[in-house]
Amino acid sequence: MERPHLRSEWREGLRSRRWRLWAALLLLVLLLLAVLVFLAAEYEESRDQAALEQDAAAVASDIRGNLVRNVQTLQSLYSVAPTADSWDGPAAELLVQHRELVRLEWRDAQQRLIAHRDTPFLSDLFGYLDRDQALPEVSLACDNARRLSGPAYSSSYFWPLRDGKGLEMMEMCLPVARAGSPSGFLVATYSLPGMLAELTNKDLLRGRGLAFNEADGTRLALYSVVPGSRRTFTARTVLDLPGHTLLLQLQSPRLVRGLFPNVLTAVIGALSLALLSVLFLLGRDIRRRQRAELDVAEALAFRKAMEDSLVTGLRARDMQGRITYVNPAFCDMVGLSAEQLVGTGLPAPWWPPELVDEYQQRQMVRLAGQVLPREGYESVFQRPDGTRFPVLIIEAPLIDAVGKQTGFMSAILDLTEQRRVEDLNRTSQERLQATARLATVGEMASLLSHELNQPLAAISSYASGTLNLLEPAAGPGAGVGAVQADLVQAMQRIGEQAERAGRVIKSVADFVRRREQVREAVTPQSLIDAIQPLLGLQAKKQGIRLQIHIAPGCPPVLCDRTMVEQVLLNLARNGVQAMPVGDPSPHSGLRVLRVDVGQDRLHSGEAPGGQPQKAWVAFSVTDHGLGLSAEVQAKLFTPFFTTRAEGMGLGLSLCRTVIEQHGGALTHEPAQPRGTVFRFTLPVAPA
Repeated sequence: MERPHLRSEWREGLRSRRWRLWAALLLLVLLLLAVLVFLAAEYEESRDQAALEQDAAAVASDIRGNLVRNVQTLQSLYSVAPTADSWDGPAAELLVQHRELVRLEWRDAQQRLIAHRDTPFLSDLFGYLDRDQALPEVSLACDNARRLSGPAYSSSYFWPLRDGKGLEMMEMCLPVARAGSPSGFLVATYSLPGMLAELTNKDLLRGRGLAFNEADGTRLALYSVVPGSRRTFTARTVLDLPGHTLLLQLQSPRLVRGLFPNVLTAVIGALSLALLSVLFLLGRDIRRRQRAELDVAEALAFRKAMEDSLVTGLRARDMQGRITYVNPAFCDMVGLSAEQLVGTGLPAPWWPPELVDEYQQRQMVRLAGQVLPREGYESVFQRPDGTRFPVLIIEAPLIDAVGKQTGFMSAILDLTEQRRVEDLNRTSQERLQATARLATVGEMASLLSHELNQPLAAISSYASGTLNLLEPAAGPGAGVGAVQADLVQAMQRIGEQAERAGRVIKSVADFVRRREQVREAVTPQSLIDAIQPLLGLQAKKQGIRLQIHIAPGCPPVLCDRTMVEQVLLNLARNGVQAMPVGDPSPHSGLRVLRVDVGQDRLHSGEAPGGQPQKAWVAFSVTDHGLGLSAEVQAKLFTPFFTTRAEGMGLGLSLCRTVIEQHGGALTHEPAQPRGTVFRFTLPVAPA
């Protein structure tokens, strides 16, 4: 017989469960209502935003149309005013009518100024800076106009004024022709604030903010702002002009909207009834699911234990290519969880982007029934972080209990370690070959040093003997002609260069034999002076201007003078060769080879504890060639690697070895706007 207190507890528990159920239902209804109100507000705001974007597009269209009409007006101006004298009056009248224009110029086919006229509304526009400061923008616009055979615009630029303010301006260049032949350009200078004020619909902008912005949000020109501090909508549209693109920003205050109409109450009630039905069905489904889970729990636990113990990746797919199963080993391989993988189809998320088409074709062959080899095939997978690894895939049909094929089961083996061992063996072989070639180079250097010392000694002796024969004629009281003086100087230079060549050969021989190098205190100026005659001659032949800058007070360095001179000369010659004739153009101002010397502030100073660190002097050689590709940078200091047909590929490798023997470092980085900077450091000589 059931006890009364147990029956009472059962009823209280049932009543409590019912109360919790109704409370949950009420909470869901309230949440649904809040969501509906939120969606209403979002709908209103999206509608206002869409309207603002349409207005922004209309403003951009007005500006674009007015600019086209201005081009037509300028063409008419050129037609009615064929000479510079007759052109001035109509140009002044045009500037009065179009306040967005601050200057009009007539230039010939070589962009030389024929006539110009400034706006009367800005009397001192070019008083602070000369107009020539804007010629690069004019040249760029006219070059684009010549290429497009139509009007072209330059990028905008800031023009300072005397009162501390400034104006954002933009150049428009229009090629003109007379009798079918090009006869020059008409250049119109636009004020960006003037474009916003004069080329837009004022009624459309009432109570709104309008501005030109950069892509990163930097404001270029402002016409109006939204009054007050209310929240605003913002619409941005692109004003695409020939040769340049501007970002137009339009702002409008947010309008206060009402709530949803009451007709949605019926919708909420219907949704509430539907929610109750869903809850009932969900409860019945949960009971059935619990019974099913109890039946399969043991089987799943046993299978999962086997899955977790495997190191081979397993993957199952259906006949459409969708993943139905993966084991933990496969998830670890591709760097994705099972939840991210199961249910995904083709293309697979671990396929490299450039191999998607190839892999798609292979899967189409598999799904069409043309099975791949039983022994498997190799492939490449890619993880989400971009790392790639080779794999071996072995696939077999997946057959269900009734003998029907439902998909494919794949076993995936990671071949990364195997490839690493193969690459290590290959690298070892390449290093052995490079070492053998370096040994051969060392033997050649020793042989050349032995064979060249005698001819160089003979050259030096002949130069000294010639100077001795010339000295009586050039003695006190003797009249020395200009030719004889030049001959004496030439013989002195021959002797100096022969001695220098002997020192270079001796230093190279010592370097190859790894003898102790002789270090001495050398001023940077003397190092530059030693290579400047040879470097200047080669740069002059290539039409390259040589710039040398040594920081005042730069201390001497402790180095092997001859070897460091060769390092400087090699880097400078590489810089000259990086700028062939015509690239960059002589008119670009970039045909410059710059050598800078200064104390390295980054590595000089005090060590922790107040102890002084070793001081360094930095040498840099900057060229303006095409720069170095990523592939070349990876092999730049590799022996026997070169990009020139006549090179051996040892120059930069030897340079880095010489600098590292001095305790310094040889590095490189891109130069601006183009080219490469090679920089190395040498220790400062003790005081």
